[in-house]
Amino acid sequence: MSKGTIKKVAGPLVIAEGMRDANMFDVVRVSEQRLIGEIIEIHGDQASIQVYEETSGLGPGEPVESTGVPMSVELGPGLISNIYDGIQRPLEAIMAKIGNSLARGVEVPSLDREKKWHFVPVLKAGDSVSAGDIIGTVQETDVVTQKIMVPFGIVGELKSIAEGDYTVTEAVAVVKTADGDDREVTLMQKWPVRRGRPYKQKLSPDRPLVTGQRVIDTLFPIAKGGVAAVPGPFGSGKTVVQHQLAKWAEADIVVYIGCGERGNEMTDVLNEFPELKDPKTGRSLMERTVLIANTSDMPVAAREASIYTGITIAEYFRDMGFSVALMADSTSRWAEALREMSGRLEEMPGEEGYPAYLGSRLAQFYERAGRVVTLGSDGREGSLSVIGAVSPPGGDISEPVSQATLRIVKVFWSLDAQLAYQRHFPAINWLTSYSLYVDTMAKWFNTSVHEDWMALRQRIMGLLQDESELDEIVKLVGMDALSAPDRLKLEAARSIREDFLHQDAFHEVDTFTSLEKQYKMMQLVLAFYDSAVEGLRSGVSVDSLVKMAVRERIGRFKYIPGEQIGAEYEEIIKALSNEIAELAKQKEEF
Repeated sequence: MSKGTIKKVAGPLVIAEGMRDANMFDVVRVSEQRLIGEIIEIHGDQASIQVYEETSGLGPGEPVESTGVPMSVELGPGLISNIYDGIQRPLEAIMAKIGNSLARGVEVPSLDREKKWHFVPVLKAGDSVSAGDIIGTVQETDVVTQKIMVPFGIVGELKSIAEGDYTVTEAVAVVKTADGDDREVTLMQKWPVRRGRPYKQKLSPDRPLVTGQRVIDTLFPIAKGGVAAVPGPFGSGKTVVQHQLAKWAEADIVVYIGCGERGNEMTDVLNEFPELKDPKTGRSLMERTVLIANTSDMPVAAREASIYTGITIAEYFRDMGFSVALMADSTSRWAEALREMSGRLEEMPGEEGYPAYLGSRLAQFYERAGRVVTLGSDGREGSLSVIGAVSPPGGDISEPVSQATLRIVKVFWSLDAQLAYQRHFPAINWLTSYSLYVDTMAKWFNTSVHEDWMALRQRIMGLLQDESELDEIVKLVGMDALSAPDRLKLEAARSIREDFLHQDAFHEVDTFTSLEKQYKMMQLVLAFYDSAVEGLRSGVSVDSLVKMAVRERIGRFKYIPGEQIGAEYEEIIKALSNEIAELAKQKEEF
């Protein structure tokens, strides 16, 4: 264990001398107050330390002590429904100990050392085990059964294992290794946050992460184990999009990282999530959620750690075979923390002052996502999907963080200030967004939902593209210059925008739409267009077709509860057919 003294303090950066025996990324305790820090650079016996707490009042000569271990998180029962800061300090436990104000140097274990958990073994003494094998389970919440796995690096034979109530530090089993050593297995294991957890094999991203958000699932889907970026200017709805995904995405576990965003946004999450009913279980959403709160008024350096803390916890649940969704809000604030530390280290700045290694650090984070076959003999599958919000200044996505992110992610949901201003939410621009997973998931949509899902999606995208081109003509020469078929195209595109893509996050029915209902909605909008084109050929005027009474029912279809959609769909199709026939008849009589 290396000990040294402070030589210089520059904001969150402390330079200590006498640290020759320390290692890179070791956790250190700084000063008599024992502030938590991490070594990020070593020159000779001088170590540059990133301190995760407020450094005001520190001065040269104060002691610095290395713990000899890298920044790690504690993984085990007690993670779910907990609220941590960026370095996995449990905020509720700290509040119970010292009150509302977060004091410096406070030491509280990440997982409760007193609470006992009931362990149920699934293996017996004499069984052979290796890293990743599940030896038993703990019912953590009513919704989540945590699987206790053999830690990485242990291979051998179970010498003993017993059911009972244990704390996270008590041994629930003993493994006899090939060397004859006895290794104890506890409910808790530790893992360094900057190192991805190992797995056997990465699988192809050919299944969607169903979110219930129509513009996402239909036009720009994300795969299970995929990565997506949500860039957009202030007020365009990034946080609400992430909240919606956290609530409704087809994930067993949600890890939500509030990284450098405003405190009131995180307060909304903390107040809202416990009251939200999980649609799958009817229980509180918090019973399958881990929250990491590292808001803009908390130490800058801890933002950098919060992203790694969150993804390591997410990987742990992925290794159990769960589908995990991680929300990072926002990676721009994390990049700003990198920029600040880089500046204090006097490194050569890259574009806009960001460090030259910004792109590689972002890639290291996003590449930890994926659908994988986990370690262990049962070959279980787990997935970790990452959705990162980006907050470019002034909504300008040509800035370095947005551009570095776009080079890595496969899904780009471009939030548009103009759409938000028009109160069209989610404000995802259908002309500038994209998903590179569409082709790999086409087979799944066509076989699991309906054989012509991709064909309908293609037609809808085509109409939206045509609308964009026709809008340019309308702006130049006015609506009267358009032909009747083109005016009908504009009406069909308006119906797609208003009746299909527009979705109310706060309406009890419209907040979530199943894939089956999305398919029916696509059919209805296109049925109106196809019927209107037929009506036009029969000589019916565009104005009559546009003013059809059935259009109101098509627009209201999104508010129909799931169990009624089949009957309502049939009635609307019938009414549409009757109304077109009536208009054609009137035309003939005239």
